[in-house]
Amino acid sequence: MEAFDYLSVLVSIILGLGITQLLSGFGTWLEQRRSFRAYGPAIAWSAFLLLVHVQTWWSMYGMRDTESWNFLQFALVLLQPILLYLLAVIVLPGPNAPQNDPRENFHMQRRWFFGLLLATVVASIVKDLSRMELPDATNLIFHGVFGGVSLLGFIHGGERVQRFVAFFSFAAFALYVSLLFAEL
Repeated sequence: MEAFDYLSVLVSIILGLGITQLLSGFGTWLEQRRSFRAYGPAIAWSAFLLLVHVQTWWSMYGMRDTESWNFLQFALVLLQPILLYLLAVIVLPGPNAPQNDPRENFHMQRRWFFGLLLATVVASIVKDLSRMELPDATNLIFHGVFGGVSLLGFIHGGERVQRFVAFFSFAAFALYVSLLFAEL
């Protein structure tokens, strides 16, 4: 067994937990749709996070040729899936959440959500740098866009801004994936 094969198991488990959390949130929304009113930004962010989880797992395959690993490098690689999992937990109210309204839940969690999202953007760059890889210019531009969007969402809680940030981010991430990660 290669080091990558061994290390990727834990990364896959954490990403799988995040995907499970998101799908559970969607399931709760469908199951309780009469009382669990849809809120566009929360649903868009949930779909965005599902796409990010899958893209993160997809892009991790690019590390398969890394022969030498140390604990710090692995911890930095692991940080991104951990942050994604935490985002998945707070984006939609869970079945035991004190607030069952996705709109109220999102605005209650907004600063944590965008703080964690910004930390995820930073962790993505640091992950590459820890392995002595410089992200290409297009990748860095998209990271800058997502960092800026995270700051905008953190600072401005207005409804129109939140809708714009959520739907813009989803569209930008779909473009990011199609340009940089279309093929394995």
